[in-house]
Amino acid sequence: MSLLYNFDIDSINDILKILAQNLQTRRLEKGISRNTLSEMSSVPVATIAKFERKYTVSLASYIALAKALGYTKDVKELLSKPIYNTMEELDMIHKNKGRKRGNRETNK
Repeated sequence: MSLLYNFDIDSINDILKILAQNLQTRRLEKGISRNTLSEMSSVPVATIAKFERKYTVSLASYIALAKALGYTKDVKELLSKPIYNTMEELDMIHKNKGRKRGNRETNK
């Protein structure tokens, strides 16, 4: 489905960088070292350091880190609400509520 307008100019790396910076900021605000966060989350110190420097981490590790810092609710709310740009999209969202599978697409 194509959108009429797309004002989202952030690259994936831009978003990863923001997530890493936010996590590091929250960690430092609480006075938690990487070693302590590693113990709290069971995520290796090297993985935490790599995420903070190179913005690379698995989703499972990110969730473990966020949970250890007390952000479980925020992570669970990601993608929890529908976003729409047109009334047609809103109608489709309502029509597909509760759907268990996507539409079958055929190659032509």
